[in-house]
Parts: sequence; C-alpha cells; structure tokens
Amino acid sequence: MNGRHLIRSLLLLLALPTLALAAAVPGEKAPDFSEVDAEGKTHSLADYQGEWLVLEWFNQGCPYVQKHYGSGNMQALQKKYTAEDINWLTVISSAKGKQGYLEPAQALAEAETHKLNASAPFLLDPDGSMGRAYGAKTTPHMFIINPQGEVVYAGAIDNNDSANPAVIPDSENYVAAALDASLSGEAIDVASSRAYGCSVKY
Repeated sequence: MNGRHLIRSLLLLLALPTLALAAAVPGEKAPDFSEVDAEGKTHSLADYQGEWLVLEWFNQGCPYVQKHYGSGNMQALQKKYTAEDINWLTVISSAKGKQGYLEPAQALAEAETHKLNASAPFLLDPDGSMGRAYGAKTTPHMFIINPQGEVVYAGAIDNNDSANPAVIPDSENYVAAALDASLSGEAIDVASSRAYGCSVKY
C-alpha cells in the first residue's frame, strides 16, 4: 500500500511542471489558440501577430461580469482601446449545460444586449481548451498580449474585488494602466494580479 502511494505521489510531482505550463504568464509567449466566434469566423493567435491583443473571459450570469457590463465600464474600455487599434476578444469558456454557455445565436444576441465594443463577437470555447491553455480561472479574467506575442499582463481587471459597481470609479484599473504604459513605451507597474470573479464553468 505504501509503495502504491509513493508511486502515485511521484507521478503527481512529475505532472506538476506540465500543469504549470498551462497558463499565460507575463514575460512569456502567449499560448496558441484557434477558436470560432459567434459568427462562425475562426480566430487564432497567429492572426494577431504584430498587433496588440486583449483577452477577456465572460459569463453573462456572473455578478462580477454584470458589475463591469451593467455599469458600462467594460464597454468603455473596449471602445477606448479598440479605437487605438488594439484587438479585443471576449471569450466564453462555459461548457454546454453550465452557467454562461451560449449557442452562437444566443451569443450574438447577448453581444447586442451589452452593446459589445470588442473587435469580434464572442469567441466560443465550450470545450475549455483556450481557457485551460491560458489558465483562465474567473470571469472576468484579463490577459494582454503584445505585438511580439508575449503576455504582458494577466489577472484581474482592477484592484477591487467587490461585486458592487459603485466601487469602480475609485478602483485602480490594471488593464487600462498596463495598456497606457505599454503604448507610451513605459514599464508596466502591475504585470500580474489575482483574478477575481466567478469561477470559469468548465
């Protein structure tokens, strides 16, 4: 019995480095992805080579997502930065039957409801392959990728994990700060943070 437990423990230890690789880490290359959006168009990381890209994880039933969309905060960010030629993809990694899962027609309707200003309709990742590759844990969970294909920010949208939208004006927006610093050629003060929100429903 002891020998069996030892073997199992060793196998788990050997597996840990592999599991650790399944995440987008600031300073490292962004994981590849290829996903179809709600209009049926395929998007891959290679499509955005040489360009800035923001990835945002979404679940319409999550109160933390509702905090940023109901207040218009997320749409304002999308509008501001896509106007500066930054690509923005909003990803749904909810599995079929789980909270947040949307069929393509539902996703298009949801995008219209929220007046989504992202650079493409929702990316649909029902098998969770993209979410797991990036280590997306919450909705929202934010990642910024530079034109060299490297992750420069990963984590929360801001520094206040309350679901109350009233806190937004007094919160430090990590995504906006990282993008503003990068576009100005300055160093990013906060390159990673603990993402908060609802768990991604894989």
